[in-house]
Amino acid sequence: MDKSLSSKIFISLFVGLLLGTIVQYGFGAGSFLDTYFVGAATAVGTMFVSLIKLMVVPLVFISIVCGVCELKDIKSFGRLGGKTFFLYLANTAIAITVALIVAMIVQPGVGANLAELGGTAVHLASTETPDIGQMIVNIVPSNPVQAFASGDMLQIIFMAIITGLAIQALDKKGGPAINAFQIANDIMMKLVSLIMSFAPFGVFALMIQLGATLDGATLASVAGYVGLVVALLLVWILIVYPLAVWATTGIRPATFRRQVREQFLFSLSTASSNATIPVTMRTLTDKIGVSKTVAGFGVPLGATMNMSGVSIYISIATVFAANAYGTPLQVTDMFTMGLTILLLSVGAGGVPGGGIVMIGVLLTQLGLPVEALAIIAAVDRINDMFCTSANVIGDTAVNTIVAKSEGELNLEIAHASEEINAVAKTA
Repeated sequence: MDKSLSSKIFISLFVGLLLGTIVQYGFGAGSFLDTYFVGAATAVGTMFVSLIKLMVVPLVFISIVCGVCELKDIKSFGRLGGKTFFLYLANTAIAITVALIVAMIVQPGVGANLAELGGTAVHLASTETPDIGQMIVNIVPSNPVQAFASGDMLQIIFMAIITGLAIQALDKKGGPAINAFQIANDIMMKLVSLIMSFAPFGVFALMIQLGATLDGATLASVAGYVGLVVALLLVWILIVYPLAVWATTGIRPATFRRQVREQFLFSLSTASSNATIPVTMRTLTDKIGVSKTVAGFGVPLGATMNMSGVSIYISIATVFAANAYGTPLQVTDMFTMGLTILLLSVGAGGVPGGGIVMIGVLLTQLGLPVEALAIIAAVDRINDMFCTSANVIGDTAVNTIVAKSEGELNLEIAHASEEINAVAKTA
């Protein structure tokens, strides 16, 4: 079923993109198909993403509570949280360093002379770098209802953790509460499976919308920049993460890439880390063999702070903007820029387009032309798709590594799927 679903999503992605492109270049804006066919696809795509997001908040809260309740002891929570937190930060820091080095070598945007093209500046709602101290203070919510309504993941994670710890502290008295949350978690998993059965239709609609709105002239003018971002993100997805998992867990790179294929295609189409949380959870537990304890804690946390893909995107986009407008950055600017990107990437959020706002904030902080944001925004969707995939597959890699170190990884599940695929190839 999983293989069939992945194939359907893959086919839907390319067919939808092809049809959208045909509508744009074959019939033009304002045509009957552009108005009604693309309009209907946009509506279906929006409904599908909303349906997925509907599951996110209750799934995150319930899964973390269950994960904390299933911990063998309180000390394991501190150890598990410390490992996950450290690996997420290390992953993001390494991604920023590599991206800045590559960008300074390749120098995207040189010779573009975008300053001569003019353009309209994009006005930002915020131009201040997030205050890390205030971010930490805000983790503790004053109004839990507001935290759930706004989808503040850090606050929801905090409430779920203390709820799980409180239930676990009740010992035998907490048994009914644990059973209730476990049943609720099973219900959420069933809902996720039901919604995922509609994924090919949702992806098809989203790709039609994308293909019908791409501006070919704009894409051509920044093809080198887009190519560099996508290439580096694909290196992270297809090489860095599989090799890291192989070195630490023994799961072969080809097996890991095969197991995350559905996750990659889904995140590529939605461009939303939060919307992909249910798919990431299922990939970890059902396909790779990570325990629900590790996945339930690590995946929601990763959707908030494991932003290696966004970091690569922001780094290259900033260097591109500086070069394209004739204000190249110096090597001495790299440390300050890297530290700022690290803070910004954590606050980028798991929703489509989160990176573009952070790029605008960074341009303002570095004194670069905000006008560059207009051209960056024109191709944001393409870059955002791949950086989201890097984010969520990074979540999978980190949680797999953590699960192995905690003895919470069932390698028989991953190896069994590998044997099934080997038999299928020879059949």
